[in-house]
Amino acid sequence: MPQSKAFVEKAGDDYGTTSEKALYSGPYTVTKWNGTSGNFTLVKNKYYWDAKDVKTKKVNVQTIKKPDTAVQMYKDGDLDTANISNTEATFKANKNRKDVVPVPEATTSYMVYNQTGTVTALNNLKVRQALNLATDRAGIVKAAIDTGSKAATALVPTGLEKLPDGTDLAKYVSPGYSYDKKEAAKLFKEGLAELGTDSVKLTITADSDAPVAKASVDYIKQTWEEALPGLKVEEKFVSFKQRLEDTKNQNFDVALVLWGGDYPEGSTFYGLFTTGSSYNYGKFSNADYDAAYQKAITTDALDPKAAADDYKAAEKALYDNALYNPIYFRSTKSLQNPDLKGLVRNSTGLSVDFTHAYKK
Repeated sequence: MPQSKAFVEKAGDDYGTTSEKALYSGPYTVTKWNGTSGNFTLVKNKYYWDAKDVKTKKVNVQTIKKPDTAVQMYKDGDLDTANISNTEATFKANKNRKDVVPVPEATTSYMVYNQTGTVTALNNLKVRQALNLATDRAGIVKAAIDTGSKAATALVPTGLEKLPDGTDLAKYVSPGYSYDKKEAAKLFKEGLAELGTDSVKLTITADSDAPVAKASVDYIKQTWEEALPGLKVEEKFVSFKQRLEDTKNQNFDVALVLWGGDYPEGSTFYGLFTTGSSYNYGKFSNADYDAAYQKAITTDALDPKAAADDYKAAEKALYDNALYNPIYFRSTKSLQNPDLKGLVRNSTGLSVDFTHAYKK
């Protein structure tokens, strides 16, 4: 976003820490925000280039920590929108209301495998393939995040990008992830034999401050151990901040992570796993994957269909080599005042755009 060099330098370390220590070039300015306040106000920016078409003068924003409190405030008329997907109870109680709207979100939950060599079993292809085949993605969604999310079919989530013919990129690149306990057990047994052992212990690291992560890991542990004789799964829950450090430093065996796209094009996801990428937490290197990704962002950068073919090839390399394990595409829903018009919700970038929003 454009910044005023003089203002930024004058504000120094305080820049952006309060509403007064920032400048605004969009349709609204921020007021009454001190850096930690739970309530603040967006006020129409009279200097905005298209101010004449900004209908709403003020938008009051509140941080409400308890999901059921927000829903009740909405029903009492104190809020114009409230997310219902933060807990399964609020989702099930409200999902069939007529004032429910989808909240697009290009976010994928997936598992990464430490392939640096410190976890011997995870450098074995058959072991990783067995783990992927023993993953009941639909079961995880039902058990842990049955609030509008869907079982993942690829790295890129549905709703990120549409191809020129209207096909969703996620559907186009999907290589055929499935849940097959019999084949998983067979491959796992073969992998253990190649390793010269009859048992393996793996620890799954996940975020302690995300209730859905705990439920997901519990379900994965149960189904993996049932499907794969000889596997023992330990659970490790740490703060989100600590998990980021652990994954960046390869201080894990298997980790459950999330990624949200920054813009509506495949590279915002496929850039994650290139050789040397800081987000390639497993630190694997695959020449076919790297080549496909590079072709998508260079030779085929201006041809969405050709780039999609490249991403399909990249996804196939991930799938064939079991280099990661997609879990679910996160999706949520909200209650929204029917009198609220013109509010734009985007799956990437500016998630909620009030520019042309107004109430009848």
